[in-house]
Amino acid sequence: MLDKSPDDLADLYAEDAVHEFPFAFPGFPPLYEGREAVRAGYRAAWGASPARVREVRRIAAYDTADPEVIIAEHVVVGTLTTKATTFTVPGLLILQVRDGLITRVRDYMDDSGVAGAGAPVPGDGGAAGPRDRP
Repeated sequence: MLDKSPDDLADLYAEDAVHEFPFAFPGFPPLYEGREAVRAGYRAAWGASPARVREVRRIAAYDTADPEVIIAEHVVVGTLTTKATTFTVPGLLILQVRDGLITRVRDYMDDSGVAGAGAPVPGDGGAAGPRDRP
């Protein structure tokens, strides 16, 4: 995320992984199915987004009864290059990992923090990517 590298991110995923966005903006896919969809989706989103992440703050990580599942809270802090405004976006990830690779993610990120800083919101004629996420 800090480097906006869709290749580095996608390489963490199993070939048949699923990355879900339960709070997706209307008109955009609620999930990416497969490593290559993760790569393509984030390449488009990060390429189109004026958001630049300065920091990802780890708030907490929680073990679960399932050794393949972890829950992580975080806060993304960044700036919009188009307006020089700062944003803070809280998020929660539920990750399933098997054999060292991510097999499923439920990505709960409050995208309104970026929109509140003045970024274009998908669906209103603004961003060109599948999601205008940091």
